[in-house]
Order: sequence, then structure tokens, then C-alpha cells
Amino acid sequence: MPWPLNIDPQQILLHWMNLAILTGGLYFLLYKPVKEFMAKREEHYRELDRQAADKLAQADQMKSEYQAKLDGAGEEIRQARAKAQQVAQQSAQEQLDQAEAQAKQIVAHARVEAERVREESLRDSQQELRRLAEEATRRLALRQDPFDQFLDLAEGGKRNESR
Repeated sequence: MPWPLNIDPQQILLHWMNLAILTGGLYFLLYKPVKEFMAKREEHYRELDRQAADKLAQADQMKSEYQAKLDGAGEEIRQARAKAQQVAQQSAQEQLDQAEAQAKQIVAHARVEAERVREESLRDSQQELRRLAEEATRRLALRQDPFDQFLDLAEGGKRNESR
């Protein structure tokens, strides 16, 4: 009996078998390898993403370590600066102390020298006074009284000769 619309069941069955073979062949030849390739590719990108996240975490950790080191270096710099200022102040104080000691030594030396000059001036002035006193005494001794001069003139110079 013929099928309506001129449909041959054998042809339909063959087409279904061809479709099943084509679908199975395409599944094994194209779909399965493409699906495996896509899974590998997805796994590859997940691995890259995980590595990037690990590297980002390492970078953040290194950044925090470097920041801590930088803060520590800043503190070391502040300590070194404070120590340098303290050393500079000590050095300045030592120089001031040395200058004061030197000034005291110079003042003491100047006082000793002034005392020596004063004593020398006093001794020189005393010697000069003695010399002046002796000369004044000698001049006074040589100088005669006007009455004695009159007597000497009256006696004719006999008195000066007896002396």
C-alpha cells in the first residue's frame, strides 16, 4: 500500500540513519574536540586568572612590606638626624667649653702680665722718684742759702774753701 503524499518509509528511515550517523560523526569529530578545546582554554584562562590574583596578592604583600620598610627607614632617618643633632650640639658645647677655657686662660695670662707690668711700672716709678729725690737733695745741698752767700762774699770766699 502506498503511503499518502508519496512518502516512502524506507527513505525516511535511511534519512534518519544518515542523520544519526552524521550527528554521531559530527559529535565525535567536531563537538567533542571543540568542547575539550574550549574546556582546556577555559581552564587555561582560569589558571592565568588565578596566577594574576596570586601575583596581585604578592604585589600587595610586597607593597605593604616595602611600606613598612619605608616607614622604618623614615624612623631610622629621624633617629639618625636626632643623633646627628645631638652630636653637633655636643661638639658645639665642647667647642664653647674649650673657648671658655681658652678665654679664662687668656684672661689669667693677661692679669699676670698686667700685674707684672704694674709691678715693673711701680718699681720704675719708685726708682725714678728715688733718683728725683736724690737729685733734688743734691741740688738743694749744692744750693746755698742767700745769707750764706752774703757771708761768703763778705769773707772773701774763705768759707767755701773751708768746706
